[in-house]
Order: sequence, then C-alpha cells, then structure tokens
Amino acid sequence: MISSDLIIANCSQLLTCRGSVPKREKDLQNVGLIENGCIASLKGRIVFVGEKENLEKKVHFEKDAVFIDGSGLVGLPGFVDSHTHLPFAGSREEEFALRLQGYTYQQLAEKGLGIQTTVNATRKATKEELIDLCLCRLNTMLLHGTTTVEAKSGYGLNIKDELKQLKVLKELNEKHPVDIIPTFMGAHEVPKEYKGRKQDYIELLINEALPEVKKNNLAEFFDVFCEQGVYSIEDTRHLIRAAKKQGFKIKIHADEFAPLGGAQLAVEEGATSADHLMAVTEEGIKALSRSSTVATMLPAVPFFLMQEKKAPARKLIDEGAIVALATDFNPGSSMTESMLFILQLAVFTLNMGIEEAINAATANAAYALSRHEDVGTLEVGKKMDVILCDVPNYLHLAYHLGINPIKHVIKDGKLVVKDKNVL
Repeated sequence: MISSDLIIANCSQLLTCRGSVPKREKDLQNVGLIENGCIASLKGRIVFVGEKENLEKKVHFEKDAVFIDGSGLVGLPGFVDSHTHLPFAGSREEEFALRLQGYTYQQLAEKGLGIQTTVNATRKATKEELIDLCLCRLNTMLLHGTTTVEAKSGYGLNIKDELKQLKVLKELNEKHPVDIIPTFMGAHEVPKEYKGRKQDYIELLINEALPEVKKNNLAEFFDVFCEQGVYSIEDTRHLIRAAKKQGFKIKIHADEFAPLGGAQLAVEEGATSADHLMAVTEEGIKALSRSSTVATMLPAVPFFLMQEKKAPARKLIDEGAIVALATDFNPGSSMTESMLFILQLAVFTLNMGIEEAINAATANAAYALSRHEDVGTLEVGKKMDVILCDVPNYLHLAYHLGINPIKHVIKDGKLVVKDKNVL
C-alpha cells in the first residue's frame, strides 16, 4: 500500500495534462482527463493519480491525513505564470487614460512616461515596501490558481535597485507558498542616466551587474528587451552571451512591436523562451518550430494596449512550435495577475482551443521555466500543486467569463486556499 497524507477524491473531472512535455501540435489537445478522478500525495509529492476504486485498493491514508472532497469540482494542475514583472512600486493609470485618448506605447515613452515612471517609483520604494506590495499580489495570483511564477527585476536600472528587487524576490520565495523563479532584467530599458551612452550601460551590466547577481545567487534567468529603440539584435547577442558565460539561462522579449529577428536570435542562442512575438516573422516562426525554445504568448498585452496585431499562436502551434501562456503582469501593458483571464484571452483572441490553452498555461509554461520535472502536470513524483474549480466541466473555464471559479488551491501538498480564502 502507498501511504498518503493528503487526498483529493471524487473530482467530477481531473485534468492531469500528463504525457510528454513539452507538448506540441496535437499533443496540446490532450489534457489527460480522468472522470471521477482522485489524487493523493505524501510530503508534498504525488503518490497516486486515478479512479476512486484504485485509490481505495492502493493507498493507505495516514492517521492525520487531510481529505478533500472534490465532488462537483474540476481539478487541474496549478497554473504556471512564466513571465511577470512582479516587484514594482507605483501604478500608471494616468498613462492608461492617455492611451484611451489615442497615445501609443512608444509616444508615451517619448514623453518620459512608460517604464521610466515605474523605475522612479521602484527606486524610491524600500525593500520592505516592495515586499508588502508583492505579498498582496502573490495572494491574488494564488486565489486565481497560480502556484509557480517567474518574476523579473528591471525597474531599478542601476545595480543597487536591481539587486533590491531580486533580494525582495528571494525573501518572498521564503515567505509565500507560491514558488518564485527569479529573472535578472537589468536590460529592460536604458536608464535616463545613460541617455546617449547605451554602450556604457551595457558594459556596466556585463562587467558589474551580472557578476554581482551571480555571486549572490539572486537569479536563475537573464532577460533582455530586444526591441527597436531599446536593445538591438547586436546589443542583445552581446548581453546574453555574457550572461551565458556567467551561467544564466536566457529569455528574450522578442519581436513585440518591430520584427527585428528576436525569435531567430533566441533559437540561435539556445534561449529557454522567446516572449511576446506579436511581430514575429515567418522566418522566426520556422526557427521556433524546429527548436526547443518556447514561444510564450502574452495575450493580455495587445488587449491592454488596444492593438489589433496579436501573436500568431495558431500558426506557431500548427507549425510545431512549443507554445506557452503567461500574464506579463506589469503596471504599463498588462495589469492582471490572473492566468485564468489569460487562458480565456488565448481562446477568444488567439484562436486557441480550450485544451491547448490549458496545456500552454500548465505543462508548457513549466517547461518555459525548466520546471517541467516538478510542476505543470499531475503525475506520480511531481509536486502536489492542484487547483479545484467550481464549474460543471472544464469547458466552463473559458465559457463562463468574468468570475473566478477557483474554490480550493493545494500547494506542495498543503491546502493554501480554502473556499476562496487564502489560509
């Protein structure tokens, strides 16, 4: 008999998303559905997934085991949000109002708004203030089913404040149930102090910032905003090669507004993911489809920026690329912590099927963070990260809009959200 200290039984539907990861093409349509499914764990790791009759035959419930009745609920892996800018201060609702009047993202940046507004607020904030802000945001993410999140620096744009953001993430990872995967993004923008001296700032990042972040073990990934007017293809290649020498895994903000070839660069340099891709070229799509670099879609960005052009998710999937979904949670272009909302936007605006969107928000998103051996699917040996939704069936995750159906969240084998309240 298998011992278990936490059991979820009688789920009307249990979506395991099991199978080979990453999922491509037709595999994205398989959510590993088990009707009347049960799942059990011991010390935070899954020990059983299957039907109730086998649960009773194979699993021994320990004396103080926690039993959760999943009757009438749909269970699935906790969402993995593989692209966020979590640690920031301030907000940009005035900028948002200007956008409603017709200003573009680039025009706002020329007026000194945009990223620099958040940089100013984040530099002024203390580490303690940032922690308090982020704890509230993490609770919101947890209530909406996110159990693993990537979080970038990039609103300090100097060594002191970039390190402050990364130290905040390290402390948050120790304080909060959500697993936080840190990314150093000092190359988010060129700071105002280095206007006209971009190469000097790049050398600062390479010679001082990257070694300092690595020495203190503050980030796993390094990310660059490869975009017209920010960091060119040549700049980005120079930066990421230096980061790889320091031992960082690579992500790239690629082909968001201009078709620079960021997707091809991401593939050439073995980046874990290329993110955004609203302006990706045919060559970029072909390169991604032949690679292990994840194409991460951020559908809230064109929605929030009210842009017609969207990432070609359907073509990327049909060509065989690995597609993931993420929020891009940030105050300027995607003010949402909800992966469920992202899943719905993927269905309604990117022409993705519900099953494809679920796998892109779980299994493939975990792969985009090199965490697919631990999370993203419900299989024996993996973390017991499960969300239970009060819906008639999983199709309602996209069908019923404007609500949060997530009733319970289990993280690392512990009930952390009960009846829609964080414990």
